[in-house]
Amino acid sequence: MNVSVVLFTSDLRVHDHPPLRAALGTGNETVPLFVRDPAVDRAGFAAPNRLAFLADCLTDLDTGLRERGGRLVMRTGDPVAEVCAVVRESDADEVHMAAGGSAFARRREDRLRHALEADGRRLYVHDGVVTALPTGAATPAGSDHYAVFTPYFRRWSQERLREPLTAPRAVRVPAGIRSDDLPSRAAVPSVAAGLATGGEKEARKRLTAWLGRHADAYQERHDDLAGDATSRLSPYLHFGAVSAAEAVHRARSRGGPGAEAFVRQLCWRDFHHQVLAARPDAAADDYRGRSDRWRRGKEAEADLRAWKEGRTGYPVVDAAMRQLAHEGWMHNRGRLLTASFLTKTLYIDWRVGARHFLDLLVDGDLADNQLNWQWMAGTGTDSRPNRVLNPVTQGKRYDPEGAYVRRWVPELAGLEGRAVHEPWKLPARERARYDYPDPVVGLPEGLARFRQARGQG
Repeated sequence: MNVSVVLFTSDLRVHDHPPLRAALGTGNETVPLFVRDPAVDRAGFAAPNRLAFLADCLTDLDTGLRERGGRLVMRTGDPVAEVCAVVRESDADEVHMAAGGSAFARRREDRLRHALEADGRRLYVHDGVVTALPTGAATPAGSDHYAVFTPYFRRWSQERLREPLTAPRAVRVPAGIRSDDLPSRAAVPSVAAGLATGGEKEARKRLTAWLGRHADAYQERHDDLAGDATSRLSPYLHFGAVSAAEAVHRARSRGGPGAEAFVRQLCWRDFHHQVLAARPDAAADDYRGRSDRWRRGKEAEADLRAWKEGRTGYPVVDAAMRQLAHEGWMHNRGRLLTASFLTKTLYIDWRVGARHFLDLLVDGDLADNQLNWQWMAGTGTDSRPNRVLNPVTQGKRYDPEGAYVRRWVPELAGLEGRAVHEPWKLPARERARYDYPDPVVGLPEGLARFRQARGQG
């Protein structure tokens, strides 16, 4: 009897899962396996919000497999050692898994391949499972990756994505394979109060509902902070609870400017993954190789603390930071604003902000998070590295009535309309009524400091 193992990583679903379907096609029995790697925890990526969401996803994946006669086998330890142990216990001939783009993932694949081959077994790594398009499928002449998004998007749009796969009807797991208990969301401390529910069922329900109700208006409303008209699928894409390739196909099938704008955002995710796959050092080092002399010292530390706590004195920045603390998620326009404010108005190292985001974001994806931060800091792939987003102008444009600010900064709830974006302009007696700080720095001062540091002044 042929037995195969499927190692789940960032692909926690049963729909559109090429490794699972390949394993079922070659073996009479299959062991669906997830290994909780302590090395990931030690690296600082096992933040409470992601651990809680992961627990949801694993529970839902186990449910989906049990509905098809199978189950999820859970192990904890070094993934190579645990996979090899399961292979020996089940007498499996081969292991299937999704390709990863990070240096960590590639090292894991190499180690696993060598260990299995030494034991007479085979590893099959499947591309295009985590991203819509495999990370190396589109490259420009003379380079291993695209460094600018627009030409990548043109090329990416011309590539033919694989067709999504249906979920298998049956999964047979060999008897007697030991499994650790699945993790529980309730056992994770310090989880954000407003954290969304994880899992494939929730992901598919959200994708269907959003495409049906909001996709048509996405092009006009995706920057509307108060309207909250984005898909909120990023956590599910990060954990692979929904397939990026399937999301692209379904959006294109719907058609229209809104759906195409959504597809473009999915392409941004692929773009960042192909950059990091080619330049893994960009997770910690400046992509452009700049030599910024970021601010340090007590004053910078106080500014950083105010930024983290949502007490900078700039309402739209503070609203976004408080949304992050409450939900473990932040609107994309808020991410741009808060990153620009930290790196350019406060001139604090992007790595500090990226680390804080990774500590809280449920969708804390290394490629998207680090490279988006670098894009805003002017150290990454942005063709206009010195652009600075004005939080007052941006607040009035993307939260014109101030509803987003009042939702997350209740101290200012009594201020009506656009006045909420500039509370420092109120008469002194009226300002005293609000428990809200003055700006940590004047915008002209911050801009002048940034320009001088970048050699523009």
